[in-house]
Amino acid sequence: MQLILYSKPGCHLCEGLQEKLETIIQTGNIPSLKLEVRDITTCDDWFIAYEYEVPTLFYRSEDGSDLRPIPRPSPRITLQKFEQILKTYI
Repeated sequence: MQLILYSKPGCHLCEGLQEKLETIIQTGNIPSLKLEVRDITTCDDWFIAYEYEVPTLFYRSEDGSDLRPIPRPSPRITLQKFEQILKTYI
């Protein structure tokens, strides 16, 4: 299972969300969960799509055919609550 986080350098919301995701992955409570962080400044298409929308989080479907959006959580969300939310989307 793969999460894709669109992010950009210097974005504190992006860094906070990435940190939470990495912590959730390290706990192992969601088996085989992987995170790919995509820096929108490295690809013009990503930059155009997400310039004002970072951080943006997607879940890649099991067959890999599409990306499903996951609503952006509050920066104040607890790890436990965020993990519960992720489980409902994946």
